[in-house]
Amino acid sequence: MFSLQRVETFRQEVKKSRFLATAAPVSGEEAAKAFIRDHADMGANHNCWAWRVGPLYRFNDDGEPSGTAGKPILQAIDGQALDGVAVVVTRWFGGVLLGSGGLVRAYGGTAAACLRAAEKLPIVMRVEARISCTFTDLALVQARLSTHEAVQILTQDYTATGSEFVAAIREQDLADVRQMVADVTSGRAVMSIPTRNEA
Repeated sequence: MFSLQRVETFRQEVKKSRFLATAAPVSGEEAAKAFIRDHADMGANHNCWAWRVGPLYRFNDDGEPSGTAGKPILQAIDGQALDGVAVVVTRWFGGVLLGSGGLVRAYGGTAAACLRAAEKLPIVMRVEARISCTFTDLALVQARLSTHEAVQILTQDYTATGSEFVAAIREQDLADVRQMVADVTSGRAVMSIPTRNEA
């Protein structure tokens, strides 16, 4: 999966109608709504949009016939294996009707062209882990975790006997980080990964 590096735009004309796609990385539903609100042109005939953040997604045809704008934009996002992305395609009507198929191609094609041209970033899957250590090992564990490129410390709390870290660890580096924690503390520190209940 990938996301976008920055805001990207793409313009094209289809049978005298002008289309402008604006795409951007978004962190969640509220960010997607804000992006759409900020990039819709109230002077245009239609501002159709779609966004996806993980399993959440929304799309809107903004007055175009149902299924001819928002859904093709979402399909352009999904078709390029993107996540955390919102796209607004604005249309200024040029006087020539495009028909349902023409609208699907115009909206989906404008969004897809914008996304193809955009610089993409791979989405790094991280696992949340808890690391507990005694005061004796605290300085060394803290130093190693804070300088390890695969580890992002989220919180640190002190306990009666030491400290507990919650860290986001790159999934493919989980075993290496676990080994590093064990090695620097001679096995005294404990690293655990909360299990998720599966339906």
